[in-house]
Amino acid sequence: MELIPLFTLEASLADVHVIGSGPAGMRTVADVSGGTVSGERVNGSVKGSNAADWMLTDASGVATLDVRVVIETDDGALIYVTYGGRAEWSAGPGSNPIYIAPRFETSDERYTWLNTVQAVGKGQLGRGTVTYEIAEVR
Repeated sequence: MELIPLFTLEASLADVHVIGSGPAGMRTVADVSGGTVSGERVNGSVKGSNAADWMLTDASGVATLDVRVVIETDDGALIYVTYGGRAEWSAGPGSNPIYIAPRFETSDERYTWLNTVQAVGKGQLGRGTVTYEIAEVR
């Protein structure tokens, strides 16, 4: 297995809505207000008006992410990105890295190669931001 760097994604987090404990765990919805994507093959911005994380945290502090964002590339393509992931945050949010598995969808011919990519990423929660290094798995 080989990891080929795709891009760094830095997202700005806006409102955080704590839904509370339910049958699946503690539900939190974090709105993404924007961000940047930078790399050798993909550069652009995160469209904040339609992006969020619908996260569940279990009683032991394991967070399960469910994220959807749209990237607009610097040359005008739209790329839909969805990813799940896990973080062990028993010591609190951001206490350990986040591991994700992004997938991509686009109809722009310049980027349709992304439709076949399975990616992985490692990230860190900061103050009002989350930053990921994302790589293609080959």
